[in-house]
This record gives sequence, structure tokens and C-alpha cells, in this order.
Amino acid sequence: QAQLVESGGGLVQPGGSLRLSCAASGFTFSTYIMSWHRQAPGKERELVATIYSAGSSTNYADSVKGRFTISRDNAKNTLHLQMNSLKPEDTAVYYCNRRFNPWSWGQGTQVTVST
Repeated sequence: QAQLVESGGGLVQPGGSLRLSCAASGFTFSTYIMSWHRQAPGKERELVATIYSAGSSTNYADSVKGRFTISRDNAKNTLHLQMNSLKPEDTAVYYCNRRFNPWSWGQGTQVTVST
């Protein structure tokens, strides 16, 4: 059974940085296209970034392009999201999952950008 555990969130000031991690288990991580999503209060969950299985290709939402970087370590079954130049509108709960036909969502990790 697939299990995804997100970590690394926290409170940060505008302009700051955070690095999120997602520990994956219960499936062959290296064979799946993976993604980060986020859900702000009162809003629908949105796709933030996608990375292909070998890590050679990535895609980003326009709102985070140039500020966020998705990466993966297939040897450690881990997905990362480096977030720089954070803005208050980045405040949300962040989740990882496979890009297509997502498994059950984990608890996510809260990111709050505020003074």
C-alpha cells in the first residue's frame, strides 16, 4: 500500500525559503511521475510542480515558476520541493502524490508565509 509522508513545512517571512520533503514507500517510486500540490484555506487543491520518473523533465505552475524547484532521489524514495522567494499567497498545505491517478492523500505539511 502506497504511503506518502510530507515534512519540512513551517512559518517563514516573505522572501524566505523552505525545503519540503516527501518520503514514499509501498510502491516502486522510481517508475512514477510525481508531483507536489497545495491547498489554501477555502480553495481547491492545485498542482504546483511535476517531475518525470528519471528526473530529467519538470513542469511548474505559472505562479511558482522561477521560485520553486522540484527534485527527486530515486535511491532514497524521496521527493523534494525547494521553495525560494516565498510570498504570502504561497501559504497552504502542501502534498505530494503521483501525478496521474493519485493515491489517497497524506496529511501534508503546512507552509505559512507571513510577517
